[in-house]
Amino acid sequence: MTETNFDTERAYDDRKFNAVEVFKSDRMKVVCGYFEPGQFIPVHAPSSDVAIHVHSGTGRVRDGDDEHAIEPGDVVVVEADTDRGIKADKDSRLEAFLVTAPPPTDAEHDPVREGIKQGEFDPRSA
Repeated sequence: MTETNFDTERAYDDRKFNAVEVFKSDRMKVVCGYFEPGQFIPVHAPSSDVAIHVHSGTGRVRDGDDEHAIEPGDVVVVEADTDRGIKADKDSRLEAFLVTAPPPTDAEHDPVREGIKQGEFDPRSA
């Protein structure tokens, strides 16, 4: 069994969102995500589903061509091979629990790394 707590794991990074890995297997990956205002996971489209539960704060989730406002208590699921990203509002820290199944490959995270490097939420539109 794996057990943790948002308060215990809480760690922010001034440079980029912080994903604290709680569990990982070949079937799924579980992280607690901590976002300073305006920080994001850039848009990418891995071949895995993701479920996001908003613990605190507000932000937006990209689902294909649509963006949806999110707030505490919301649960959002984005299916595999769909453009997705998550961004904290400019005036709010965001904490979210993310479950990805199966875990994305390292190559599927290239757009994430590129978006962070460029400072672009959607690096393909930059």
